[in-house]
Formats: sequence, structure tokens, C-alpha cells
Amino acid sequence: MALAPVSVSAQPIPSASSAERSFLEKAEQLKPRLNEFVQTPLGLVSPVKDAAQALGWRIEEAGDADAIASRVLKKKGDTLIIDFGGHRAGHLSFDIESIGEPIGAPVRLRFTFGEVIPDVAEPFYPYKGWLSESWLPEEIVTIDIVPSSVRLPRRYAFRFVKIELLGLPIGRKIAFRNVRAHALTSATGTVPALPKRLPADLHEMDRVAAATLRDCMQTVFEDGPRRDQRLWTGDLRLQALTSYETFPNNDLVKRCLYLLAAFPREDGMLPANIFEYPRPMQAPEFMMDYSALFSVTLADYVAATNDVAFGLELWDAALRQVRLVGDMFGEDGSVRLPKGILTFVDWNPQLNRDAALYAIYIYALKHVMTLAEKLGRQADVSDFPDKIARAEAAAIKAFWSPELKLFISGSKRQISMASQAWMTLAGVGTRKMQSAALLNALRHPDVVQSRTPYLTHYVTEALFVAGQNSEAMKMMRAYWGGMLKAGADTFWEAYAPDNPRVAPYNDFHVNSFCHAWSCTPSYLLRKYARQIG
Repeated sequence: MALAPVSVSAQPIPSASSAERSFLEKAEQLKPRLNEFVQTPLGLVSPVKDAAQALGWRIEEAGDADAIASRVLKKKGDTLIIDFGGHRAGHLSFDIESIGEPIGAPVRLRFTFGEVIPDVAEPFYPYKGWLSESWLPEEIVTIDIVPSSVRLPRRYAFRFVKIELLGLPIGRKIAFRNVRAHALTSATGTVPALPKRLPADLHEMDRVAAATLRDCMQTVFEDGPRRDQRLWTGDLRLQALTSYETFPNNDLVKRCLYLLAAFPREDGMLPANIFEYPRPMQAPEFMMDYSALFSVTLADYVAATNDVAFGLELWDAALRQVRLVGDMFGEDGSVRLPKGILTFVDWNPQLNRDAALYAIYIYALKHVMTLAEKLGRQADVSDFPDKIARAEAAAIKAFWSPELKLFISGSKRQISMASQAWMTLAGVGTRKMQSAALLNALRHPDVVQSRTPYLTHYVTEALFVAGQNSEAMKMMRAYWGGMLKAGADTFWEAYAPDNPRVAPYNDFHVNSFCHAWSCTPSYLLRKYARQIG
């Protein structure tokens, strides 16, 4: 059964060019219908506090699926926790009925939707995060008529559903039947199998990574179905690479690139993310590295699909991004961020980003030059060979430490995995330098590590590129494998092996546990399959 999303007509963009209006119209034409899959629960569970578990809890079975209908709620605070056995993004439906005498007043319930056990085991309040607490996955629902068949209107990301009774007339009882999840995704088809020679843990890692991408594939490539439910350029780049290998949906990639290209600032810089509803519109964040990665994502797309016509449509926007980013660097590699321009690279607050940002710029220059050759627009980038040569020389001078055999960053000469990874991917220096830098950083006691799967992807890929295959696999098993051992059904927004409950927003409960930028094991395990022993 296919369920179409609410249709909202595209509105003209104020002061937009005809090309930008055309991009938005084409994006709307490429909006996919969502496939709906109705799923039944496994049964009931109870959370048990367990300090030996990475997230502090384990689950115990409390009844099979048939036991749900026999669990009666009769007083305020009564609860049940339903386990669907795996992650999905979608809706919840159920029948609610009275047990015994009819109910002559509304029934009030709190629904809590859990991607991981702490969601349904721990209180959300007092909330300490700096993101809006309205993102917390809970809902208070008042049902006026019992018995009723109910489908909750909001979409949630969940494996577990906790139902808590908040209000019921004294002496009355309720129960639930036909509880169903309605999973939504625009992903179609079956993921091609990994080579059989790969060990079982990598097949499991691939399964969970593909499930992560599947649940983020909605009417755009969302960053996360729990939060923000939005198209972000950095996430899109990694989702698109993984999609080409798993759930190929080239039209969805095109739709996302059209949406981003439809909303340039006056200087041509594209936003880092897009609001899709009530109509597509520009979000307020503009980010140096994400701007550069828009161009890289277009180059990836044309390389993967040979869709030269589409590449030519967005060529001017892609070229504009790298030229704008180039203006933000000094000849010595110093970063000069204009007012209102942000950067990301990783969530780690200790990270000095200068070296990584400069490497991302070089990386984008090279991708755009390759794209120009594919599109026959070499004349537009005739200055790029000189730009790249000068930028690489400046990067070596500013960031390479011959004594340490490491790329350093900032006035404090910080050593980070971000610097080594991005310099390697950008091809700065010799392969021998890059390999030494990565290995030296991995073994350095003061190295600033990644705190997100986003940067960990680029570190892992850099290790593969440098030929450090065993180190790349060790990282994948420690990082994504660590999430698997912690019980992940889909891979998370933030994770650190030394701190599984790392909280970028100052409250663990607002983290996303199915996040786009963590889906890339499915890409890495296929792209570098020949290098995996």
C-alpha cells in the first residue's frame, strides 16, 4: 500500500530567477510517493537497569503479541511497553476498548516513542538540552469515545512504544487490540548482498546501516526521522553515496539538489539545509564546508549516473560554491569567515577546524574540476590547476609538521583525526605522508577524536584510501560495531566508544538514533570490499 504525503503546492520564490523557479518546480515533480508497510508488534517488554550495558539498560520480555490485549490499564500511572522488534519511521494505530462497564468520559494517554530503551525507561524531565523540548518523542492524546479505532496523525521514529494512562473514570478499565506500526519510506527494492566471504559481523553492520538509510529516505533524504526531519547538505552527500550502492533512487538525489539550488543568497551561496513544509523554503544556516560539499555531491551524482544534462543545469551553482569558499581563505591557509557563515566538520567542541576546512576546499576544487571535464566545461575552470597547486603548497606550509609527521591545526598546533582524514582525502602531500599522519594520529595520546559517525566516516574512508585497511576495519568495528553491541537497530547521530551517551545538545534524550550520516558502512563495505580481508 502506498501512502501519498500531504500535497503542498510549490510557491514562487520571491525575487527568484527563472532558473531557480524552474529548479523548485522540477523538485516538486520528483517528489516520491511513500510506501507504507503495516507491521505487528513482537510483544511486551520491561526495561531493567543494568550498568553493564552501554546505555545503562537491558530489556526483558513481558509477554508475546497476544498478551497486549490482556494487559489492562485501570489507574493513573499504569503503563505498558510494546516492542516492534526493529526501527521504523511512521505512524501508530490501535483499537482501544473498555473492559467491563462503559466509559463515560474521555481517556487521556501519554505515548512515548522509543528508538532506544532509555527513551521509554527514563524520564525526559527535567530537560537540560538547548534544542526545543518539543522534539522529545512523546504525545499526550485524549480519546473522547471508547471503543474507538485510532491512528495517531504525527509520524514518529520508533521501535518501542510506551503507553501511560493519565486519566480514566474511577473503576473503569481499558485495553488495546490490533496495535500496528505503519512504516513509511521512499526506499524500494532489495539491498544487494555483500560478498559471502565477509564475516557475519560485517553483514549485520550492513543490514543496520541499510535500515538507517531506508528510514531516512522520505520525500527528501532526511537527516533523521526523529529530528530534524530535514534535508542537510552534509548528510545528503553521504546518503547519496550509500543510496547508489543499496536503494538506488537517483530521482530523490536530484530532487534534493534541485531544492538546495533553488534558494541561493544574493551572493549565490546555497543554504546548508532546507525546510520542506508547509512549502520548500530556505533555512537560516549557511555553512562553509556544506557549501563546498554541494559541489562534491553534484560531481558524485554525475559520476554515478552519467546524467550530464542535470550536471549542466546545476553547474553554475556548483562552480559558484567553490569560488565563494575559496574567498574565505588567506594565502597562508587562514580561515576568514564572513558574518553569518558557520562551519561544521564534527560536533566535538574541542576541534580546531582550520586544517580540515582548507582540505575540504581542496577536495571540492578537485571534484569540480573532474565534473567540468565530464560536462565539457573545462574553460570555466582553467584557473583551477593553478589554484589547486597553490592551495596544496599553502596547506603543506601551514599545516604539515615534518617533525611530528602530522597535520596540525590552529595556533595551538592541535592534532586531530579530522585534519589527517581530510588532508588525506584531499590528496595533500604524498601517500607516504598521509599514511604516516593517520597512523601517528591514531596512536597519539592527545589526538582530538571524532564524536559523530559523520566525521568517523571520513576518517575511515581516509584509512582505506591510504591503504591502511586493517586500521579502517578496526575503526568500523569499534565505532559502528560498538553501536551494534549497544543494541542499535539503526545507527545513531552521535556516539563515542568512550562515551556511548555523548550528548551534543546537552541532553541524551533529544539525540537522534537513526541518523543519515551514520548509514555509510553499507557504502564503505562495498566501495572497498576488495581491500577487506
